[in-house]
Amino acid sequence: MTLLDVRGLTVRTDEGRVLVDDLGFALGAGERLGLIGESGSGKSLTSLAVLGLLPPGMTATGSARLAGTEVVGAREKELTELRGARAAVVFQEPLTALDPLMRVGRQIAEPLRRRTGLKGDALRKAVREALDQVRLPDPRRIARAFPHEISGGQRQRVALAMALACQPDLLIADEPTTALDVTVQADMLDLLDGLVREHSMALLFVSHDLAVVSRITDRVLVLRHGRAVETGTVADLVHRPRQAYTAALVESARKLESALDVGAGG
Repeated sequence: MTLLDVRGLTVRTDEGRVLVDDLGFALGAGERLGLIGESGSGKSLTSLAVLGLLPPGMTATGSARLAGTEVVGAREKELTELRGARAAVVFQEPLTALDPLMRVGRQIAEPLRRRTGLKGDALRKAVREALDQVRLPDPRRIARAFPHEISGGQRQRVALAMALACQPDLLIADEPTTALDVTVQADMLDLLDGLVREHSMALLFVSHDLAVVSRITDRVLVLRHGRAVETGTVADLVHRPRQAYTAALVESARKLESALDVGAGG
């Protein structure tokens, strides 16, 4: 079953500048696809476009069908029904997704209440379970805290708990570990991998780091200047890249891995 079907997706600014150009890919139920490219390659805009979340001043054309519903040109009511229930997103910096003036527990409770109708003790229990499944210590304390009162790694786990609360079919992770230090990043990737597997979700993972993408996805789509450069399995792209740009990404990832190994050894 094709969960996400993208064809001829193009994103333009109001001035006519093309940021994503005639992009196409498909993602089936339970599959994992990595979108990779340097800053400005269009990978994050692609992830926003397939949820109807492009910022003002940008417009999408083409087609992006999510669970059978056309996202491009859809009304906000249709998009609201898709988000959370069928697809959810985790961003690089959770402070952009979390309300700084609202306690963590309430931020998780709101989408749960809307989607499930839970109230009172049942809703509070569901919030604690959502925090517990992302391995946050002392869920009751975290639920009472404001976002600024917990660490960056804990905020990212809260954002993941919010995304998973309504059990979406597709999780979009846009650079979810970039702002974290190396140790926290590894823990977050292990957690994400386990939860995607446990819930049988499809995963669209956006990153500039091929080493990170290769840890958690099966296939990779390489973007450059808004266009698809190359696609294939992780093994194909790492060991047999067909394009010079992909080969450069692979070499950059290897140099970074070597530098981290040297640093750890020192």
